[in-house]
Amino acid sequence: MSDLDRYYRVLELEPGATLEEVNQAYKDLVFVWHPDRIPKDNLRLHQKALDKLKAINEARDQLRSLKTKHPTTSHSPASQQQTPSQTPHQSAKKNSDLSGKDYSRANLSNKDLSGRNLSYANLSGANLSDTFMHKVNLRGANLSEANLFRANLLLADLREANLRATNLIGADLSGADLRGADLTGARIRSGERLLVKLVGTNLAGAIMPDGTIYQ
Repeated sequence: MSDLDRYYRVLELEPGATLEEVNQAYKDLVFVWHPDRIPKDNLRLHQKALDKLKAINEARDQLRSLKTKHPTTSHSPASQQQTPSQTPHQSAKKNSDLSGKDYSRANLSNKDLSGRNLSYANLSGANLSDTFMHKVNLRGANLSEANLFRANLLLADLREANLRATNLIGADLSGADLRGADLTGARIRSGERLLVKLVGTNLAGAIMPDGTIYQ
C-alpha cells in the first residue's frame, strides 16, 4: 500500500476524496479520538488515542499539502486579495492571524478554525454551530449572543472573552482557559441538566451565567 492510500485509509476515505471531505473526516475523527475524551486512568486506551491522533494529523497534513499544491482550479491574483466579506475559514488559508477582525453575524457553521488567532475579534451573533476550534485563540473576543451549539473548543484560549447570552448548549470546552471570561446569561443548561463539557476547564475569575464569580 502506498503512503497516499494509507493516508486516505487512516481518514476512512476513498482515494481521490476532495479537500473538503478530508477536512470533514479529520474533524470527525479528532472529535472521536481526542485524548481529552479518554479517562486518564485508562492508560491503554489513552495511549491508543494519542497514537490515533498522531496518525490522523499526519494524514490530514499530507493530503492537505498535496491538494493545495495541485488545486483543481486556478485563481487570478485579484481573486486572492482578502475582502471584508471573507470568512475566517477562507482567509486563514493565507494567514492564521485574524485578530481584531469583524465577523459579527457571520455564518461560520461547520468551519475548521483550529489553531487560528481570533483574539479580540468581533464574533457577536455569529453562527459557530458544529465549528471545530481546537486550540483557537479567542482571548478578549466578543462572542456575545453567538451560537456555539456543539462547537468543539478543546484547549481554546477564551480568557477575558465576552460570552454574554451565548448559546453553549452541546459545546465541548474541555481544557479551555476561561479565566476572567464573562458568561452572564449564557445558555449552558436544560432545566437542571448541564449540557456543556467542562472537563479540565479553567474558570478562575469567570463570571458565571447567573452573575456569580467562579472561585
